[in-house]
Amino acid sequence: MSQSSDLSADSAESPASSGEPQHLSRQLSNRHIQLIAIGGAIGTGLFMGSGKTISLAGPSVLFVYMIIGFMLFFVMRAMGELLLSNLHYKSFADFAADLLGPWAGFFTGWTYWFCWIVTGVADVVVIAGYVAFWWPDLPLWIPALATVVVLIGLNLPTVRAFGETEFWFALIKIVAIVTLIIIGLVMIFTSFQAPTGAQASFANLWNDGGFFPTGPMGFVAGFQIATFAFVGIELVGTTAAEAKDPERNLPKAINSIPVRVMLFYVAALTIIIAVTPWREIDPKLSPFVAMFSLAGLGIAASVVNFVVLTSATSSANSGIYSTSRMVYGLATEGDAPRLFGRLTSRRVPANALFLSGVFLLSGVVMVAAGDSIVAAFTLVTTISSLCFIFVWTIILVSYLVYRKRRPELHEASKFKMPGGIVMCYVVLAFFAFLIVAFALKEDTLQAELVTPVWFLVLGIAWLVLRRRPQHLAREAEFRAELKSTDSD
Repeated sequence: MSQSSDLSADSAESPASSGEPQHLSRQLSNRHIQLIAIGGAIGTGLFMGSGKTISLAGPSVLFVYMIIGFMLFFVMRAMGELLLSNLHYKSFADFAADLLGPWAGFFTGWTYWFCWIVTGVADVVVIAGYVAFWWPDLPLWIPALATVVVLIGLNLPTVRAFGETEFWFALIKIVAIVTLIIIGLVMIFTSFQAPTGAQASFANLWNDGGFFPTGPMGFVAGFQIATFAFVGIELVGTTAAEAKDPERNLPKAINSIPVRVMLFYVAALTIIIAVTPWREIDPKLSPFVAMFSLAGLGIAASVVNFVVLTSATSSANSGIYSTSRMVYGLATEGDAPRLFGRLTSRRVPANALFLSGVFLLSGVVMVAAGDSIVAAFTLVTTISSLCFIFVWTIILVSYLVYRKRRPELHEASKFKMPGGIVMCYVVLAFFAFLIVAFALKEDTLQAELVTPVWFLVLGIAWLVLRRRPQHLAREAEFRAELKSTDSD
């Protein structure tokens, strides 16, 4: 697919009538890509999970978010250079298959699908909890089921409809966080005193045990939920096949990540801890809602709860979009049933969309059967974080192979990854640290022990699938290209 292609479902001859193969449509403009990238960076983990992270790490949570954001920026730059090195790549699963072998595309694609299904389940669980803020007697499964139905409805029309929806969802999140920062600054500079007696002051960042009040282990434990806050940061990589002018829009979206992390994570959490001393933040509640509640601003708390609800819906909306595109890509490569590779007349992979929707219903079951929103959230977010770490690792390993096998493409790249090979190994070492950190707490350790089951299932499926003629041919083609490259 050439860079200049700008397919539209509403113009040109339809693929069905022309006899040409169907392709996804490049309908996502620069503003869509920018806001989708921002929406991916501002996840449910920031709004819902940061309360628990603060309780574990205290003010040092600020350093936790900065470190994770710094490391993932390099993952995004590696992904950006790889995607732009070949505009036929629809997503990172494509370059993984091309550079590491068909097995990598299969494992990456299905694991990314599983990542977002698990994340979507977490979002559905959280949405049900947010709705209970207004209707505490409403059975939790009702808003959970309604959420799944609405999400499918939002994604069915066209990819542009998804882009517009996500644009406004992300805009609401941005306005809410900026407003929170402004109101918080007013509270701080006017020495606002909450009904609890706590006074808003930047001194709250260090006057109760310093920046590391829970010690080194508390700081390390803060990485688990904080990591989940960043899942979806690579979402822009799944829009590559539907982005207008990707060589201009993808770099702009990726390069803005450091600014987004500093503003939306560090600045917002600094204000929250300055207004509400970290020991008074309930780990079971969203600190964004709690800040206004403790300040006695009940109406504002309701507004923020609506924003947080919107954020969770945005995250789930992005998830169902990305999973449907990933399954579509897998189907076109023979790694998923062919029916999931079919597009509607508006070039939407509806069958793949319905598949993801069906699996999101497990979130409905979880909230109906469980008795703790936070416990369910911790379980699914840990599994999701671990699977995302696998996907991010595949991106970095693909980059290392790309640098070795295709140095000419790297030299010609206009969007080179800063730090190159050295930073790849630094970030991979950081991921190893995260896996160790997850094992330090009992609730996250349980999820870490369960996660390998997914890769065992995938391994068995691949052993069966790779025997098919189509996959044997792909494997032979890959080995022949690898041999040719090595001989050169």
